[in-house]
Amino acid sequence: MGKPLTKTKIIQITSGRGPAECCWVVAQILKQFLEAVKDNGIDYKILQREKGIENMTLQSVTIQLKGKSLNAFLSQWIGTIQWIGISKFRPNHKRKNWFVGLYEVSKSEQFEILEKDITYQATKSSGPGGQHVNKVSSAIRAIHQPTKTQVLVMDSRSQHQNRKIAKTRLQEKVTELQLDALKSGIKNQWKNHLSIERGNPIQVFKGSDFKRNVVVKDFKKQRYALKNELRNQLNN
Repeated sequence: MGKPLTKTKIIQITSGRGPAECCWVVAQILKQFLEAVKDNGIDYKILQREKGIENMTLQSVTIQLKGKSLNAFLSQWIGTIQWIGISKFRPNHKRKNWFVGLYEVSKSEQFEILEKDITYQATKSSGPGGQHVNKVSSAIRAIHQPTKTQVLVMDSRSQHQNRKIAKTRLQEKVTELQLDALKSGIKNQWKNHLSIERGNPIQVFKGSDFKRNVVVKDFKKQRYALKNELRNQLNN
């Protein structure tokens, strides 16, 4: 069908079965996480949001990441995240420790389409352009046979140029179909909502300003991820 598109991961930040406070923490973690994503030159796309009961809260959010050294970056985030602070919804509540989870929920099944799987058909262009356009078979219909996805391109009078454009648009269309299927699967996936470990956090934030505290875990996991990343780069 095609070779996988590399360096792509999908993660989910979730409140689990936690109360409104945890949903508020998810929304705050999302801001912190996306800032770190941008600082590391990683592209992202939010695939799914599940709103919490209270305004400005999220029960969960699912994000697609694409970039270099994702394993090393995520090794600093994947796991339980703790916020130490007073509930904005229940100020008199005794609980001061709130936990949410950040997990890799799914491997991206997106793939790069292969030239051998595409069928090209020349056809006469239609629309504005006069008799010259209608007499020349410059338009290209490209069909990705494994998925039966197709596009019609008549941007240029050059059949060769239209063929190149057609492959690019076909890849975009196939990728979008894959994302739609992925979103549907994620929407029905609830296992991570049930598995938040209340303790041993990978990151700790505190106070109403959500200031980051020291990372609780040591850096053994990060070093291991960096070694794997380097090994993969050398093997490619």
